Amino acid sequence: MTAFHHISVLLTEAVDALNIRPDGIYLDGTLGGAGHSLEIVKRLTTGRLIGVDRDPEALEAAKARLAPYLDRVTLVHSNFAELDAILDRLEIPAVDGMLFDLGVSSPQLDESERGFSYMADAPLDMRMDPGDRVTAREIVNTWPQDELRRILYAYGEERYAPQIAAAIVRRRAERPIETTLELVDVIRSGMPPKALREKQHPAKRSFQAIRIAVNDELSAVDRMMQTAVGRLNPNGRLAVITFHSLEDRIVKNAMAQAAKGCTCPPEFPVCVCGKKPQVRLITRKAILAGETELEQNPRARSAKLRVAEKL
Repeated sequence: MTAFHHISVLLTEAVDALNIRPDGIYLDGTLGGAGHSLEIVKRLTTGRLIGVDRDPEALEAAKARLAPYLDRVTLVHSNFAELDAILDRLEIPAVDGMLFDLGVSSPQLDESERGFSYMADAPLDMRMDPGDRVTAREIVNTWPQDELRRILYAYGEERYAPQIAAAIVRRRAERPIETTLELVDVIRSGMPPKALREKQHPAKRSFQAIRIAVNDELSAVDRMMQTAVGRLNPNGRLAVITFHSLEDRIVKNAMAQAAKGCTCPPEFPVCVCGKKPQVRLITRKAILAGETELEQNPRARSAKLRVAEKL
């Protein structure tokens, strides 16, 4: 297994967006390689950082990277969707800032044994937390064809979802699909020649879709967004980095709803729901990576940072 090394995307922009106070309490809900966390904790004196990740390897790597600052760090093995439970367990009613980087860590992509990559052969796994039950192998070999088609289209925005789902079902009827490169071969077999000539790897969208399904990622993001604002102190900041349109839509809509407050139908002449805005949007448009960062880390190209502040 290689060392857990991850280049943090939008590092300066995300940490600056938190508007960190030296005595504040901050939560990094996607600890990863602790790149963002390290810059947060450096700015703390009497404050505290809560680092959360569902991947035990990430937590071990973060512990080493944050070693000089562990007196002001609390590491938690959990899913950020369980935000309420995490803070309740720590007896922390609210924090002064939260950061969520929703991208898959580079080590998860690059270490072939995790089964995330379509570029190297490995058992079909894709679990961010190895303790979770559902694996990519189970989805590929047991889920109904209609459900496979649905996730490929909804989570991967794969226009050849029906053909790929049918190809998977045909192949698994002969024998189980066990490895990543076997799955790549099946995906290719379900796509027309013109799709195979595209610049993007033919399996990229399907692998994204299956990974999202394995880890229930979109549901986790939605649950986190419904919880986060309520666990911020006044003037606390929520910063979220997304990497594809499905996540970004959830984050953008949740922030907009929290900033709007009123949920009455537009045709109502006056507000009767009584709901007030909970946040103000710090970023009307998402912050994107600059050219310098893109040269150093091409994976940052799809990253979008959105920030809101609790009223």
